[in-house]
Amino acid sequence: MAVGDISIPQTIYPIFGVKIGTTKAHVRYADRRDLVVFEIAKGASVAAVTTQNQFCAAPVKVLRKHIANTVPTHLLINTGNANAATGADGVERALATCDALANKAGVSIEQILPYSTGVIGETLPSDKIILGLDSALADLSENNWLDAAHGICTTDTIPKIASEKVSIDGVDYHITGISKGAGMIRPNMATMLGFVATDAKIDQAVLQSMLIKLTNASFNRITIDGDTSTNDCCTLIATGAAGEIGESHPQFGEFYTALERVFVRLATLIVRDGEGATKFITVKVTGGKDTNECADVAYAVAHSPLVKTAFFASDPNWGRILAAVGYAGIELDQSRVNVALDEVSICERGGLADGYTEACGSEVMKRPEITVHIELGRGDATDTVYTCDLSYDYVKINADYRS
Repeated sequence: MAVGDISIPQTIYPIFGVKIGTTKAHVRYADRRDLVVFEIAKGASVAAVTTQNQFCAAPVKVLRKHIANTVPTHLLINTGNANAATGADGVERALATCDALANKAGVSIEQILPYSTGVIGETLPSDKIILGLDSALADLSENNWLDAAHGICTTDTIPKIASEKVSIDGVDYHITGISKGAGMIRPNMATMLGFVATDAKIDQAVLQSMLIKLTNASFNRITIDGDTSTNDCCTLIATGAAGEIGESHPQFGEFYTALERVFVRLATLIVRDGEGATKFITVKVTGGKDTNECADVAYAVAHSPLVKTAFFASDPNWGRILAAVGYAGIELDQSRVNVALDEVSICERGGLADGYTEACGSEVMKRPEITVHIELGRGDATDTVYTCDLSYDYVKINADYRS
């Protein structure tokens, strides 16, 4: 059961210059959308970031090569099969699906970017994907974002979608995106799968730089189980249909802030839908010498199975948090460290906070959403990581994943 606010936006803005089609190709399961095609208008800029897992999947290898050589016109996404750890045959099958779509769309094979998600180590049923292309292409529409959000799901229990409009100098710019992921979540570059588009005109080099910065503030700041997927990819499209908004524009910050909200929303929806999750936890670290050490501390806490199971049990075993802070790999003056759960101070100057009681700690730990505040007392840097608890259901879901 997903945690907290998982609402679908009341308005999902179409992005002129992007059409999406979905279909049921029966890649792994019958009667569910599992094939998605994006059609991108000529003149758009496209940026992508991909997993840093050294055992990256075949479609990731193909995507990296294609986007380095040309401007993409189509994205091809399948669920149910990751096409990872499939060797040369996996690459050939990914290329075969790209070639089939290229022939039907009248573009070159290099203009197709493939994405796969699902079970690792199984042969991609490329024939099913190819057979499904006509149906997906016939479904192309600017209004299919929600269908696409469903179409890229695997163990997800909810579609993940965000959409915003920002008005600058009388021009409305729109941003819409979708993501998927619920397990094997500890992105290191990217997201599980994420697709965001805007009708702003942005140069490709600037767009790529923005995407790296945006993922570092969103998808690279979430963790469910500490596992980095073989297939993580995030793609950002700028069609230019609404006009240019460059970095030198005095109100560019407003546009960027709206874009960042979409990215953070898509990332935190993944955590809220974490496999078996019952708590949504924000780990906010302040007082670091730099952002990297704040992130190291936040991830040490967020990854700790002992911390995560304590949250699941609503057990204010705050010593587990301090232990994780202590092994994060930075030098600490314990007398400067403070820790709080929401408004409840549990540790001050490295020891039990004055006035803290087990009853207060237990009460805050029962909440479905909790912020862990950690002050290091080393400087002015801050960073935030989002995570969830670790429950019995997480084990059950992953024990039965291929059933």
